[in-house]
Amino acid sequence: MPSFSALVPENFESEIRLDKYMASISDGMNRSKLKSGFTQILLNGKNSKLSAKVKAGDKIEIQWEENIPTDIVPENIPLNIIYEDENVTVVSKAVGMVTHPANGNWSGTLVNALLYHWGREAFPHSKDATSSAVLSQMRPGIVHRLDKDTSGIIITAKNRDSEEWLHGQFSERSSITKEYIAICTGVPKILGGKIETQIVRDPKNRKRFKAVTGTTEGKFARTIYKVIATYGPYSLIRLRIKTGRTHQIRVHMKYLGCPILGDPIYGKRISETAFKNHNVQLMLHAFFLRIRLPNKTENSVFKTKTPVRFKKVIYFLRKSGFPFSDFTKGNL
Repeated sequence: MPSFSALVPENFESEIRLDKYMASISDGMNRSKLKSGFTQILLNGKNSKLSAKVKAGDKIEIQWEENIPTDIVPENIPLNIIYEDENVTVVSKAVGMVTHPANGNWSGTLVNALLYHWGREAFPHSKDATSSAVLSQMRPGIVHRLDKDTSGIIITAKNRDSEEWLHGQFSERSSITKEYIAICTGVPKILGGKIETQIVRDPKNRKRFKAVTGTTEGKFARTIYKVIATYGPYSLIRLRIKTGRTHQIRVHMKYLGCPILGDPIYGKRISETAFKNHNVQLMLHAFFLRIRLPNKTENSVFKTKTPVRFKKVIYFLRKSGFPFSDFTKGNL
């Protein structure tokens, strides 16, 4: 369920209605949306109303029910298809594309593009289903996902039997190998190894996760990494995930002290002077997948080329004169 929080500045001199205050701030919500969709309003942790008066130092927390479309509409969006047969479509997802419809992203997703590519009709959902059930129905063919700003290989199922087969593969993970490359800020003290932690939600920000040890809280996550090259204070790292947790690589790189360059959630603020005229996006790309496909007796391997945005950043780092070291020898 979507949520929003705001803290009234200490220097706020007025005392006005909560809905008027929310409409007045740049990232707030208009009054009509508040009236039609909110499910809970908390003012300093207590249930409140839109008419409540807010003052300096008050904390506002709002949850609302977003209007969910009745179906998923096929959209003619170009796809970079690596492989396709009667059961699966393997795509190299572009950076910036959301995998499936969800709150705030009801169109322009990989699912919308796949429905058009497969020649399908609009995909309806049950009108009597709950919001969570509707969202789960809006993922036809999706058996794993990549974050919006992560590019690379994603495999999708074209029929129910294939979807169940692939779900089984991802659940067991014994026959699956997924590898990524990332450009990180910082260089690990140990150039190769494994990261094993629990991953939990950050209590200070529900949209973030954090890696913790010495507890059974959260979900176990394992990532294997190897530094491929360093460019002064930056490193190019190859990663293999043994578990599939939300934001796993991004959280583990931050835990290692080397957050991914361009990560808006877990990364460091990019210096304007260091990357002047460079629109640095999240530098994380899924480049390798080994998996056994439906009706196949052996594993299939899929690879992608290094993205242009990686080549541009690496060229910039080399050109900037950072000392370069190559560590490509050795296995992951």
